[in-house]
Amino acid sequence: MAQRPVTDPVTLIIVGATGDLAQRLLLPALFRLRVDAQIPDRFAVVGFSRRGWSHDDFRAFAREGAARAGEVDEDAWRRFADHLYFVSGDSTKDEDLRALAQALEKIEDSHRTGGNRIVYVASPPSTYEPLLTALGRIGLIRKDGALPWTRVIIEKPFGHDEASARRLNALVDQIIGEAAVFRIDHYLGKETVQNMLVFRFANTVFEPIWNRRYVDHVQISFVEEIGIGSRGRFYEEVGVVRDVVQNHMLQLLAVIAMEPPAVFEAEGFRNEKAKVLRAIPPVRPEHAVRGQYGPGLVRGERVRGYREEEGVDPRSVTPTYAAMRLQVENWRWAGVPFYLRAGKRLARKETEIVIDFRQPPLMMFRGWDMTEMDPNVLVMRTTEDEGISLQIAARIPGHRRQIRTVPLDFSYAEMGIAERPAYEHLLLDAVRGEQTFFTRRDEVELQWAVVDPLLRHWEEHPPRDFPNYAAGSMGPAVADELLERAGRRWRTGPPIREAEPAPGRS
Repeated sequence: MAQRPVTDPVTLIIVGATGDLAQRLLLPALFRLRVDAQIPDRFAVVGFSRRGWSHDDFRAFAREGAARAGEVDEDAWRRFADHLYFVSGDSTKDEDLRALAQALEKIEDSHRTGGNRIVYVASPPSTYEPLLTALGRIGLIRKDGALPWTRVIIEKPFGHDEASARRLNALVDQIIGEAAVFRIDHYLGKETVQNMLVFRFANTVFEPIWNRRYVDHVQISFVEEIGIGSRGRFYEEVGVVRDVVQNHMLQLLAVIAMEPPAVFEAEGFRNEKAKVLRAIPPVRPEHAVRGQYGPGLVRGERVRGYREEEGVDPRSVTPTYAAMRLQVENWRWAGVPFYLRAGKRLARKETEIVIDFRQPPLMMFRGWDMTEMDPNVLVMRTTEDEGISLQIAARIPGHRRQIRTVPLDFSYAEMGIAERPAYEHLLLDAVRGEQTFFTRRDEVELQWAVVDPLLRHWEEHPPRDFPNYAAGSMGPAVADELLERAGRRWRTGPPIREAEPAPGRS
């Protein structure tokens, strides 16, 4: 049985509504939330972009995105589409924004939304400052505390470095207020990431060993087979560190390493994450590796190198791969290295968190065959077949004295309940006004403080060996040395379990 909606009436305005993000993720998520009665009857969605579209054009665009995301019930779609509107305009022009404001008044009156608004900023990051300034000046967004309320969702990357992030935060505070801004990092909406808190703090077997005494090291991998596709110009501006390390990966690290909040609510949760980020010293250049992919083979298909991609400088020194070692200098984690790696055009897709535990003394098993045994490893998969696997040691049946590593495995597919996409969780939270899984201003600034010195060093010392790994490999060889120097290695090879389709939605 669908739950009754617990939200106020609202109009959602998507600035940059004709982009891939809106079609592939935002509009399908809103449709599913409406089908599940998680948003009220009194709602509207208004797309705003430069394209000279009609309402019907936007509805067809949204329908295509919903169909790609899963099966669409036609009656449900027609009811949803009646709430979709489009306003054509340039977000840099005040007259076009005033036209949007006038259109909104009519739409809000028609759907009785009471003037409550969520503005989703899905435009390029370079537009954030002028756009927010104009929206505030024209009155499309109102300071927090004003009724009817306004909330603003801002996509990452939030700033280009620490200085620009601080400047943007100051502007946001002036125009919107911290209580009304929702800095979205969709990884915090993923099932496995949200389940990580329950996994750690609701199970007796894990929390007592979640510390430097029992954990040898932690790995966070965000490696992909795909290249940069049509995002060449964007990627040239950001590179791999700004694209995923500064935001997704440091947020994952903070969730892994945080202390339990006294109460599970937004400020307590974000306070504990901020403490972790504050305990991470800036990355030292000698503890980091960068790379850029050249031509190669991915799954038997020949692909071009980064410098041959559309929109990329043929002499580009933008990194498409980064690996680094971080430390969390607090009581729980002192001395435990956290290894992060992210890259494009690699041999396989591995987006996971790996907790490598220390090996217990094994003297009592002298003479046993332990060639297929590894220390205990906990693997949390955050994409594809989301779930958790624990590798343990077990005696193999038979007459030989043999110990082998075997998996204990959990997958959301096996629960018989379809996983919900991250954007569904986060959009619903924004409509409800719940900021728990959105990033606070101090977290953003602390994340930039970790990587900024490394980015400056790399910019001042351009690489001479790019491209330094072939597409279809697992990255530059020097990345392995980060771990090998300490007798460790990246977790590689096929996943512990084969992916199975989740029941329900595709």
